Amino acid sequence: MFETLPRILLGLVTGFLFGFLLQKGRVSDRKVIVGQFLLRDFTVMKVMLTAIVVGGAGVYAMHAAGLTRLFVKPAQLAAIVVGGLIFGVGMVLLGYCPGTAVAAAGEGKRDAWWGLAGMTAAAAVYAELAAGFSKNILTWADLGPVTLPGLTGVSAWVWLGALAVGAAAFFRWLERRQA
Repeated sequence: MFETLPRILLGLVTGFLFGFLLQKGRVSDRKVIVGQFLLRDFTVMKVMLTAIVVGGAGVYAMHAAGLTRLFVKPAQLAAIVVGGLIFGVGMVLLGYCPGTAVAAAGEGKRDAWWGLAGMTAAAAVYAELAAGFSKNILTWADLGPVTLPGLTGVSAWVWLGALAVGAAAFFRWLERRQA
């Protein structure tokens, strides 16, 4: 029990910081998320691209320092498409993704509670049906555990650098467009 306490505390602190940053970034606001879908407010895309670049750099820096191992999940393309469609429909109907729904619920937004109930119910249904999925949809177009650096032979740092430059150029273009 006491051996897992630091991990639990780390999880609590990390979750609190994640929710705090979502709230400060305004991505726990339903109007901001809907604005992204309407291509009027790109706050969500800016936050996500920044998180991907910073998170990717952090993960690869820790890996290079020997502090962690990479566990690459298989690229199961059919499952990704189906899951993405379900996720997208749910996000459009609710106006939140799972993380922002939890942050919004923490802010006391009642609409987010309905979304959390729906996500919990959907997770329970998936858990019941998962064994059947592993024999069919999860096997369709399964590329195995692949990464862009592994596929191309180009360093992850080059990919992250290109993503950072592309994100910065995109942000600049958005600022000029909105001015």
